[in-house]
Amino acid sequence: MFHRLGASVRSRLPYALSAVSVGLGMGLATSSRPSELSSVPSTIIVPEKQPKVNGLKIFSGNANSALAHKVADLVGVNLGKITVERFADGEVNVMVHENVRGKDVYIVQPTCVPVNENLMELLLMVSTMRRASARRITAVIPYYGYARQDRKMAARVPISAADVARLLEAMGVDRVIAVDLHCGQIQGFFGPRVPVDNLDGGLVGVPYFGNMELVNPVIVSPDAGGVARAKKFREWLVGKEGIENVGLAMIIKQRVRANEIDRMDLVGNVNGSDCIIVDDMIDTAGTLCKAAQHLADHGARNVYAFASHGLFNGPASERIKASALKQVVVVNTTPLPQSCVGNEKIKQLDVAPLLASAILNIHGKKSVSQLFN
Repeated sequence: MFHRLGASVRSRLPYALSAVSVGLGMGLATSSRPSELSSVPSTIIVPEKQPKVNGLKIFSGNANSALAHKVADLVGVNLGKITVERFADGEVNVMVHENVRGKDVYIVQPTCVPVNENLMELLLMVSTMRRASARRITAVIPYYGYARQDRKMAARVPISAADVARLLEAMGVDRVIAVDLHCGQIQGFFGPRVPVDNLDGGLVGVPYFGNMELVNPVIVSPDAGGVARAKKFREWLVGKEGIENVGLAMIIKQRVRANEIDRMDLVGNVNGSDCIIVDDMIDTAGTLCKAAQHLADHGARNVYAFASHGLFNGPASERIKASALKQVVVVNTTPLPQSCVGNEKIKQLDVAPLLASAILNIHGKKSVSQLFN
């Protein structure tokens, strides 16, 4: 039987080979006629590749849920279902109401006032996602609390910025996205397995001031440590907005203690100029208002201020109202305090597009640095 089957296959093999050769010949003949393909629209031949957000989930705590909603809308996903409440004794209760196994999870939670409450929410949300088998957990921290305690300024004090980084690492975070860290070296407080993307809030403020009709603009750094930030802001105004002859100045201040200044000295000429004080945060606004008055005393035409984080604690709003500042522009990394609602001198810009772009680039394995170019 096997001999008859083999003979039958061998008898039919030449016909099969001839059919294959004919088919190959037809294929070659078809591929040699490009004129038929030219009638097909190019969009069908090379379809544009759309960004994929499959497997991406965004969650939020109670710190700035409005910002998280904006980011999720821009990314193109619904905000994840999560409950972050309090037990009767004040303990944080976190419960995720959807599957995150194998997902790329982003948690939007600035550690602003109340700092300890929001920080604990963030830590427990990261831990919950890790225990729920999320593939990657990225903490989106628009405002990084405890950032000002980045080194030992006296004996027997903690380096709190580093301790917060260790807490986040211990909970299992894989990546951190921040906006304008108080000092860049905070990125080094995280280990090499936890990369940190420090986004520049100046990207949001530059177009706003670029649309103003500024006269002899001068970018002012409120201290020596912020000169690099002010210089970058100046370069963006010149390069991105095409504003020419932008000056640079610096205020040297000597502190008695935190939030209290002994004296100020101005380095640079601001006479007859529109000044923009560029800083990373505004806390009680005491130093900012004194700096504005110092510039006005030296002949500044108008004094504006830009900061990524508008904390506005204590009497900040009243101080700004009574100051020489014409306008204070901040980014919504933290919610605007109730005391500042209705203050016409305070303007808040939206950082959600910048955060959404960073999330999409990271999820799509693209460069984050190209956002700054």
